[in-house]
Amino acid sequence: MSGYLLKVEQLKKHFPIRSGLLLKQTGSVYAVDGIELALKTVETLGLVGESGCGKSTLGRTIIRIYEPTTGKISFDGTEVHDLHGASLKDFRRNVQMIFQDPYSSLNPRRTIANIIEQPLVVHGVGGAERRARTLELLDKIGLGHRAVNRYPHEFSGGQRQRIAIARAIALKPKLVIADEPVSALDVSVQSQILNLMSDLQDEMGMAYLFIAHDLAVVRHMADRIAVMYLGGIVESATRDGLFSAPKHPYTQALMAANPVPGHGRRQKRVMLTGDVPSPVAPPPGCRFHPRCAYATDRCKTERPVLRNIGTTNEPYEVACHLVNSMTDYPNAQRRAQ
Repeated sequence: MSGYLLKVEQLKKHFPIRSGLLLKQTGSVYAVDGIELALKTVETLGLVGESGCGKSTLGRTIIRIYEPTTGKISFDGTEVHDLHGASLKDFRRNVQMIFQDPYSSLNPRRTIANIIEQPLVVHGVGGAERRARTLELLDKIGLGHRAVNRYPHEFSGGQRQRIAIARAIALKPKLVIADEPVSALDVSVQSQILNLMSDLQDEMGMAYLFIAHDLAVVRHMADRIAVMYLGGIVESATRDGLFSAPKHPYTQALMAANPVPGHGRRQKRVMLTGDVPSPVAPPPGCRFHPRCAYATDRCKTERPVLRNIGTTNEPYEVACHLVNSMTDYPNAQRRAQ
């Protein structure tokens, strides 16, 4: 797996549940539970899944807003968990984050210049260079120099997200983790922000970990896509490979629920039964088996591992017992019917 900018191996993030007078731990929230993924330089990896599946927690753990419970995160050949002091500061210079809500992610008491300049101040960029860089960034995001002394409340949601993007790229990072960057915006504004992010990636040579629940947005942005369910990755492939023939029953259900504009015929619906299990008490075996129409006894007891069923040049990874061979999955489908 050489040549990867970011590698995540068996990453877990469990939040303790405490109760009683002595705040004794009585359980855990298994928000991220054994994640494996890798991201190349100047690539966009889309991370998609239902709300509450652990996508945002994964992004915040990678950047070390949260400390991992177990597992390994490697960035540019260096293990992130071992970084402290100056080396951790350098890591955070190269890995930045765009948050979901442009209203709460910007300090309302600071001017736009102060907000964009803050990471430059922290990393010791001089005053004249700092102001020149701020003006350059305002031009890049399409707001212009007149925005310098204004405050966040004077801007629309889309403009605020542009400011958040400018802050994230101020230090010219190698990786930007974008956590639902357009989900809080009007549809008419979403495409503008997505195109801006694409243009900046082409110009600056960054990689994106693009977190979203909207398949249409992920399809527009991502080179590869990883599908997440209840703390784990269930499927990972190239964008075209995933959308042309999804393998995991959960991915198939997501695709079937996604409207296709201009589609000449009604898509076949894939019905999911039951509710998403609680991350406090995830089901044994495959986490998806209580909602899967094809589940077997093995699915209920043995958790499948993410493994490659594609080629070396174009890997296709699935965590599902039903794709062990070309015949297993059709047989399971017939049993379910």
